[in-house]
Amino acid sequence: MRALYIGRFQPFHLGHLHVVNLILKYSKEVIIAIGSSQVSHTEKNPFTAGERFLMIKKTFETESVDLRRVNILPVPDIYRNALWVKHVETITPPFDLVYANEPVTVRLFRESGYEVRGPEFYKRNLYSGEEIRSRILKNGDWESLLPQGTAQVIKDIDGVERLLEIIKSDKKETSYREMENSI
Repeated sequence: MRALYIGRFQPFHLGHLHVVNLILKYSKEVIIAIGSSQVSHTEKNPFTAGERFLMIKKTFETESVDLRRVNILPVPDIYRNALWVKHVETITPPFDLVYANEPVTVRLFRESGYEVRGPEFYKRNLYSGEEIRSRILKNGDWESLLPQGTAQVIKDIDGVERLLEIIKSDKKETSYREMENSI
């Protein structure tokens, strides 16, 4: 059985690793679909698809995940829900089962006849991309929430500085808009 696991992985954290390990207990292979792969350099999506791929690959190498059982693929958004499952099917190898929690994704795959399982969240209050990005911005402890491979990629690409610059840029743009609106 081959499973599909969809996520943005912004960044790939210990909760994601936990889910992959669970999937591999019950499936012969897993396809990791890097969703919204065309989006980067925003507060919610600071990392590119290539960087997220590298985070996942390096994590699997350092955590001894058998890479022969894993496919990691970018999946760009097409913004047409009625066609999205077919879009995913054209990008990925065939799969039997889908792991996803995002409500629209779950509905679309179920409507297309797939069994969808919501992966068991692992310490969701800690292991979420939003929490990790927030800790980075507050100069808090973010590295303990990530596998070593992911943390190393973020350091190598100067991801902390990128996220800080994105926030500064967004604040400046908001200030300019507010100024323009007051004139």
